[in-house]
Amino acid sequence: MSNLYKNIRGEFHNVRNALEEHLTAINENTSEIQTMFDYLQELDLKIDKLSSRLDNLQLSQGCNLDKPEVESLNHTERKVFLTLYTEAQPLSFQEIGDRSQLPNSLIPECISSISAKGIPLCRTFCNGQLFINIDKNFKDMQAKEGLINLSLESFM
Repeated sequence: MSNLYKNIRGEFHNVRNALEEHLTAINENTSEIQTMFDYLQELDLKIDKLSSRLDNLQLSQGCNLDKPEVESLNHTERKVFLTLYTEAQPLSFQEIGDRSQLPNSLIPECISSISAKGIPLCRTFCNGQLFINIDKNFKDMQAKEGLINLSLESFM
């Protein structure tokens, strides 16, 4: 019986060693899983902070980043704006003056003032002459949202 007892004892020892190896592997895996879980929580926290910063940045620039801030235009500026707004092609200073019925000497200053008030203008040079038009995206926004008051009462 002593051989049988030694064999059984040897088998139990082998099973015990195998179980200890499995337990060690499980503990290592659990440690790796915990490390990854901690890393993901830290990453989530950083993403939340970044999202909060982006929200604050958007709020500081105005709630709607797509809608530009435009100052109101005076009577002369409105005439020039309307002339540019209704034309598909860029216009020279001479053409703007003729169509808006304003003196040509006022047009360069008026164009600068309109641009300074937040209206995006496109400038094109052709044959040494400057041509101006309003940015197409802005024209689309004006048509949809009426960023600039163009009512008849505002001209009087």
